[in-house]
Amino acid sequence: MSCNSLSIGRKLPCTSSVGGIKAFYVADYGTLGDLTVSSTTGELESISGTPDLFKYEVEGSNGLEQAITASAENGSIFYDQTLTVTLKKLDLATQHELTDMLKARTHIFVEDYNGNYFLMGATNGVHSSGGSITTGQAYGDLSGFSALTFNAQETLPAYFTAATVVTANVSNSQIEPA
Repeated sequence: MSCNSLSIGRKLPCTSSVGGIKAFYVADYGTLGDLTVSSTTGELESISGTPDLFKYEVEGSNGLEQAITASAENGSIFYDQTLTVTLKKLDLATQHELTDMLKARTHIFVEDYNGNYFLMGATNGVHSSGGSITTGQAYGDLSGFSALTFNAQETLPAYFTAATVVTANVSNSQIEPA
Protein backbone atom coordinates (compact mmCIF):
# COMPACT_ATOMS: atom_id res chain seq x y z
CA MET A 1 0.00 0.00 0.00
CA SER A 2 1.36 3.41 -0.89
CA CYS A 3 0.76 6.44 1.28
CA ASN A 4 -0.31 9.81 -0.08
CA SER A 5 2.47 11.86 -1.63
CA LEU A 6 2.99 15.56 -1.09
CA SER A 7 1.77 17.77 -3.92
CA ILE A 8 2.28 21.44 -2.99
CA GLY A 9 3.99 23.89 -0.63
CA ARG A 10 2.61 27.04 1.03
CA LYS A 11 3.58 30.72 0.83
CA LEU A 12 3.47 33.11 3.76
CA PRO A 13 0.00 34.73 3.65
CA CYS A 14 -0.84 38.41 3.99
CA THR A 15 -1.84 39.57 7.45
CA SER A 16 -5.57 39.71 6.74
CA SER A 17 -6.92 36.93 8.97
CA VAL A 18 -8.60 37.32 12.35
CA GLY A 19 -9.43 34.83 15.07
CA GLY A 20 -12.70 33.90 16.69
CA ILE A 21 -16.14 32.79 15.65
CA LYS A 22 -19.34 34.77 15.14
CA ALA A 23 -21.91 31.98 15.23
CA PHE A 24 -22.49 28.27 15.50
CA TYR A 25 -25.38 26.27 14.08
CA VAL A 26 -26.69 23.10 15.70
CA ALA A 27 -28.57 20.26 13.97
CA ASP A 28 -29.85 16.96 15.28
CA TYR A 29 -27.47 14.09 14.59
CA GLY A 30 -28.26 12.13 11.44
CA THR A 31 -30.30 14.87 9.73
CA LEU A 32 -27.64 15.97 7.23
CA GLY A 33 -28.18 13.03 4.87
CA ASP A 34 -25.44 12.22 2.39
CA LEU A 35 -22.49 14.62 2.26
CA THR A 36 -21.01 15.65 -1.09
CA VAL A 37 -17.35 16.53 -0.62
CA SER A 38 -15.23 17.83 -3.50
CA SER A 39 -12.61 15.29 -4.50
CA THR A 40 -10.23 18.10 -5.49
CA THR A 41 -10.67 20.68 -2.71
CA GLY A 42 -12.09 18.61 0.16
CA GLU A 43 -14.84 21.21 0.72
CA LEU A 44 -18.30 20.06 1.77
CA GLU A 45 -20.37 21.22 -1.21
CA SER A 46 -23.84 19.93 -0.39
CA ILE A 47 -25.96 17.71 1.84
CA SER A 48 -28.97 15.62 0.83
CA GLY A 49 -30.88 16.14 4.08
CA THR A 50 -32.92 19.14 5.17
CA PRO A 51 -31.89 19.68 8.78
CA ASP A 52 -33.11 22.54 10.93
CA LEU A 53 -29.95 24.47 11.79
CA PHE A 54 -30.44 26.52 14.94
CA LYS A 55 -28.18 29.57 15.01
CA TYR A 56 -26.41 30.76 18.16
CA GLU A 57 -24.72 34.14 17.79
CA VAL A 58 -21.57 34.74 19.86
CA GLU A 59 -18.82 37.32 20.22
CA GLY A 60 -15.66 37.60 22.22
CA SER A 61 -13.59 34.63 23.34
CA ASN A 62 -15.16 31.73 21.45
CA GLY A 63 -13.38 29.30 19.18
CA LEU A 64 -12.96 26.01 17.38
CA GLU A 65 -9.74 24.10 17.94
CA GLN A 66 -8.73 20.86 16.27
CA ALA A 67 -6.03 18.84 17.97
CA ILE A 68 -4.27 16.36 15.71
CA THR A 69 -3.41 13.04 17.36
CA ALA A 70 -1.12 10.86 15.29
CA SER A 71 0.69 7.68 16.25
CA ALA A 72 3.40 6.20 14.00
CA GLU A 73 3.51 3.18 16.32
CA ASN A 74 -0.19 2.45 15.87
CA GLY A 75 -0.55 3.80 12.34
CA SER A 76 -3.44 6.03 13.35
CA ILE A 77 -4.46 9.65 13.14
CA PHE A 78 -7.59 11.46 14.29
CA TYR A 79 -8.78 15.00 14.92
CA ASP A 80 -10.25 16.06 18.25
CA GLN A 81 -12.55 18.95 17.36
CA THR A 82 -13.41 21.22 20.31
CA LEU A 83 -15.80 24.17 20.23
CA THR A 84 -15.81 26.41 23.31
CA VAL A 85 -18.42 29.16 23.58
CA THR A 86 -19.91 31.60 26.06
CA LEU A 87 -23.50 32.79 25.83
CA LYS A 88 -24.05 36.13 27.55
CA LYS A 89 -27.10 36.72 29.77
CA LEU A 90 -28.97 34.09 31.75
CA ASP A 91 -32.50 33.37 30.62
CA LEU A 92 -34.94 30.52 31.14
CA ALA A 93 -35.50 29.72 27.44
CA THR A 94 -31.77 29.34 26.72
CA GLN A 95 -31.26 27.24 29.84
CA HIS A 96 -34.08 24.94 28.70
CA GLU A 97 -32.64 24.56 25.15
CA LEU A 98 -29.09 24.02 26.45
CA THR A 99 -30.32 21.32 28.81
CA ASP A 100 -31.62 19.38 25.81
CA MET A 101 -28.64 20.19 23.55
CA LEU A 102 -26.07 19.14 26.13
CA LYS A 103 -27.72 15.71 26.44
CA ALA A 104 -27.96 15.13 22.68
CA ARG A 105 -25.60 14.05 19.94
CA THR A 106 -25.55 16.74 17.25
CA HIS A 107 -23.78 18.12 14.21
CA ILE A 108 -22.39 21.65 14.57
CA PHE A 109 -21.43 24.11 11.86
CA VAL A 110 -19.10 26.91 12.96
CA GLU A 111 -18.85 30.30 11.22
CA ASP A 112 -15.65 32.26 11.80
CA TYR A 113 -14.89 35.96 11.32
CA ASN A 114 -13.08 35.23 8.04
CA GLY A 115 -16.25 33.98 6.33
CA ASN A 116 -15.35 30.30 6.69
CA TYR A 117 -17.83 27.61 7.70
CA PHE A 118 -16.75 24.29 9.21
CA LEU A 119 -18.68 21.11 10.00
CA MET A 120 -17.85 19.42 13.30
CA GLY A 121 -18.83 15.81 13.91
CA ALA A 122 -19.63 15.00 10.29
CA THR A 123 -19.49 11.23 10.83
CA ASN A 124 -19.53 10.55 14.56
CA GLY A 125 -21.45 13.55 15.83
CA VAL A 126 -20.74 16.07 18.57
CA HIS A 127 -21.14 15.61 22.32
CA SER A 128 -20.99 18.12 25.15
CA SER A 129 -18.23 17.86 27.72
CA GLY A 130 -19.26 20.62 30.10
CA GLY A 131 -19.49 24.28 30.91
CA SER A 132 -21.01 26.36 33.67
CA ILE A 133 -23.95 28.59 34.43
CA THR A 134 -22.86 31.68 36.31
CA THR A 135 -24.47 34.78 37.79
CA GLY A 136 -21.08 36.40 38.31
CA GLN A 137 -19.95 37.93 41.62
CA ALA A 138 -19.17 41.57 40.87
CA TYR A 139 -21.44 44.02 39.10
CA GLY A 140 -19.45 43.84 35.83
CA ASP A 141 -19.03 40.03 35.76
CA LEU A 142 -20.53 37.68 33.19
CA SER A 143 -24.03 36.50 33.91
CA GLY A 144 -24.51 33.68 31.44
CA PHE A 145 -23.48 30.28 30.20
CA SER A 146 -19.69 30.03 30.11
CA ALA A 147 -17.09 27.66 28.73
CA LEU A 148 -19.71 25.48 27.05
CA THR A 149 -17.61 22.81 25.41
CA PHE A 150 -18.56 20.55 22.52
CA ASN A 151 -16.30 17.73 21.24
CA ALA A 152 -16.11 15.50 18.19
CA GLN A 153 -13.52 12.92 17.23
CA GLU A 154 -13.20 12.33 13.50
CA THR A 155 -10.73 10.75 11.08
CA LEU A 156 -10.64 14.02 9.10
CA PRO A 157 -10.50 17.66 10.20
CA ALA A 158 -13.78 19.60 10.31
CA TYR A 159 -14.85 20.08 6.70
CA PHE A 160 -14.58 23.54 5.20
CA THR A 161 -18.20 24.00 4.10
CA ALA A 162 -19.82 26.02 1.32
CA ALA A 163 -21.82 28.85 2.90
CA THR A 164 -24.94 27.80 0.99
CA VAL A 165 -25.04 24.47 2.85
CA VAL A 166 -25.57 26.40 6.08
CA THR A 167 -27.59 29.39 4.90
CA ALA A 168 -30.10 27.22 3.01
CA ASN A 169 -30.97 25.30 6.19
CA VAL A 170 -30.97 27.95 8.94
CA SER A 171 -34.14 28.02 11.02
CA ASN A 172 -35.59 31.45 11.74
CA SER A 173 -36.39 30.28 15.27
CA GLN A 174 -34.06 31.98 17.77
CA ILE A 175 -34.27 32.91 21.42
CA GLU A 176 -34.03 36.65 21.99
CA PRO A 177 -32.97 37.15 25.63
CA ALA A 178 -34.77 40.12 27.11
